[in-house]
Amino acid sequence: MDVLDLARWQFGITTVYHFLMVPLTIGLAVLVAGMQTAWVRTGDVKYLRMTKFWGKLMLVNFAMGVVTGIVQEFQFGMSWSEYSRFVGDVFGAPLAMEGLVAFFVESTFLGLWIFGWDRLSKRVHLACAWAFSLATIASAYFILAANSWMQHPVGVELVDGRPRLTSIWAVLGNNTALTAVPHAIAGCFAVAGAFLVGIGTWHLCRREPEDQPVWRASVKLGGVVGLVAFAALALSGDAQGKLMFEQQPMKMAAAEALCHTEQPASFSVFAVGDVSRPDCESVKSITVPALLSFLAHNDFTTEVRGIDQLVAEYQRAYGTNYPVDERLGELSGKPVDYVPNLPVTYWAFRFMIGFGALSALTGAAVLWFTRKGRTPRSKWLPRLALAGIATPFVGNSFGWIFTEMGRQPFVVAPNPSGVDGVWLFTARGVSGVTAGEVLTSLIALTTVYAVLAGVEFYLIRRYARAGVAGVMPPKDTDDTEPGDKLAFAY
Repeated sequence: MDVLDLARWQFGITTVYHFLMVPLTIGLAVLVAGMQTAWVRTGDVKYLRMTKFWGKLMLVNFAMGVVTGIVQEFQFGMSWSEYSRFVGDVFGAPLAMEGLVAFFVESTFLGLWIFGWDRLSKRVHLACAWAFSLATIASAYFILAANSWMQHPVGVELVDGRPRLTSIWAVLGNNTALTAVPHAIAGCFAVAGAFLVGIGTWHLCRREPEDQPVWRASVKLGGVVGLVAFAALALSGDAQGKLMFEQQPMKMAAAEALCHTEQPASFSVFAVGDVSRPDCESVKSITVPALLSFLAHNDFTTEVRGIDQLVAEYQRAYGTNYPVDERLGELSGKPVDYVPNLPVTYWAFRFMIGFGALSALTGAAVLWFTRKGRTPRSKWLPRLALAGIATPFVGNSFGWIFTEMGRQPFVVAPNPSGVDGVWLFTARGVSGVTAGEVLTSLIALTTVYAVLAGVEFYLIRRYARAGVAGVMPPKDTDDTEPGDKLAFAY
């Protein structure tokens, strides 16, 4: 493997691993703040116990997310220095906002929340929970704004071959970002909902008399949140699809393995055959007539361009060959392949939808079997609910794989209506390092991340199995006030 392939593998592995932590933290942070709000408003100790149990798991996950997230910044200099030079004038602003505003607020108010249980008043302590949870969403917004600029560059001018920022508001208000943010946040709530359903159902079926109200309320909250999140994912995903049709038509064609232009265009539900071939000669698909046209433009007659037509358009616009440059290695002067990896994009798109739907169905099933105070007696339901925890994580990961792989061979995709020249081939973004150097860091980081994964799983499993008793003092009362020594056992 050459430097480009190794660098892409390294960034993909570390980024997907990091993003396993992010949605759970964001979703749980808001839900835990909601649980604490219910306790402050009602005085019902059930909500206090929920807050402390789920808050403990959130903090374990948050700590791992911070550790793994730091590596992402180093990679920009380690393996992608040419990319960093190209986007640096633009990315400086949103990433600085994420670091100085969102992350600063997160860490400050999280610390106050952890150590303020027996020192702050109820309402001030609750305000800290909400400040932290909203800061996690703000942090995601700034990161997604930067990523959306890579998908759809706006607010810049081209100076000496590099984009220079002219309007931070154009970057933050990028329509690509405004659709990506609600979609990503909905994915976070889907993860958190499945997490509550899985662990809550397992405890509920163990029939622990003292904490039955905690688990029943957790399961109901998680199930409802998961269903609402799936509906939000569908709506925001539809909006993203329409922008993709306008901004990255090749990504839409790759998502459908649509080799030839169709009008109206059918949506491929499932394909049999070799979708890796751009001629599609051996592919047989189960399709829904005209649905792709509707998803692209809200009508059933719109023409959707196929891969063969788009390749010709891209060659006219961006050239047929890579420039002759020794930094491009084996690709120097070679023809540019404008077709993304079709098996990855086609199946990642379907796995994203499929695992998301499976998560919602699992939540709905658990809600049905626990309705009206029922306690399920079957052994398969808690196992199904625990397995269901993984489904939104997998769906989110495939969603990001599709998003990033679908814009290849560009690391900064061209904006069809933007400034000419504001785009960058992925091959031109790598650092001037050797394959051995990247391979060494790839092995080292993957090993460290594997160890961290083991630590995270051990800690989550330990505290999840311990239940509420693992995070609560021996006694608590409904009228807990600051000074009653109900601080977390951290």
